[in-house]
Amino acid sequence: PILRSIDRLIQEVRLRLAGVGESVRTGVLLGGPLLEALQGLVQSVEESSAGANTAVTGMLDKTGDVHEAMVALQRAEMALELTVQVRNKLMQAYQDVMRMPI
Repeated sequence: PILRSIDRLIQEVRLRLAGVGESVRTGVLLGGPLLEALQGLVQSVEESSAGANTAVTGMLDKTGDVHEAMVALQRAEMALELTVQVRNKLMQAYQDVMRMPI
């Protein structure tokens, strides 16, 4: 679910930048390393979430430790918060670019 949301956000930003010009659309904002870093961040969030779910399930089945489940939940929460902050900064940068005079 989170991965799909970020992918939709990236697609929306790409579509909105289409009118700005080819150099901006394929440049620093959404090209190469930045896009790969965002995808890696989202993948990390998905993995953290899956790990937290596994740890909580283990705790409920009494095969896992409560401490491990709590640590996994904290990691997943922090990864999600980081991703949201990166998204917010990306949207702020997009809005700044859109406000620039042509």
